[in-house]
Amino acid sequence: MTVYDVARRLPSIADLRDLCRSLAMLDAILSPDWESRYHSFNAAWADGEEMASMRNGSGDEYSIVFSAAGVYVRGFCHESPMSPYGNDGEPWPGVIDEVPELFRPFVEEAAFTDEDDVPVVTACLWRGATDDRWHHGTLEFPEDAVDPDGATSLFELLVDRSPEAFQRFAEDYYEVSVDLGAVSHVLALRPLSQELVSLLNSEVSLTDLAHDISEIGYPRSS
Repeated sequence: MTVYDVARRLPSIADLRDLCRSLAMLDAILSPDWESRYHSFNAAWADGEEMASMRNGSGDEYSIVFSAAGVYVRGFCHESPMSPYGNDGEPWPGVIDEVPELFRPFVEEAAFTDEDDVPVVTACLWRGATDDRWHHGTLEFPEDAVDPDGATSLFELLVDRSPEAFQRFAEDYYEVSVDLGAVSHVLALRPLSQELVSLLNSEVSLTDLAHDISEIGYPRSS
């Protein structure tokens, strides 16, 4: 899978935002320590902007910025042959060249560049608020690379949105048993209960999650 396939399989902006909030909430329950989490979501990342993020602890990451302009997606796979660090310190041709002006500030965002102001990116997508599809640059991928831009490892849970996919991921990553029904509940963005939380992590309370629920913007019980 490459960024071309991801663009065809990503959901709408609203559905992607909901998915990202759900993934962040699931990880907040499974991993009370923020530093050890895989997925995060900040509903107040900047003025008028929200950001979903992923860090796998091995140098791979993505950032998804939701704004009035639409959505900007940046992915970085540190072992990708398309990494700037294997390409004379420059992003791979085509990855960000066609990003429209309204999203250029995110390309140059300090949080997404290195100390030399080089964009840390191997895969990039964007979608304007009124667009009917996701966009990407025109690319020639390295030959014989299994996952050339890292899209398979980076975006797997964004294109396979089933509870079973998250269960497989979480049981492998966190090395715990994960209740499929509880995962389905959170992926549906239903308000949390202590009973539901305990199915995923018996050592976490709703009170413990108060800050995360607020930061993520996860729905609360009425």
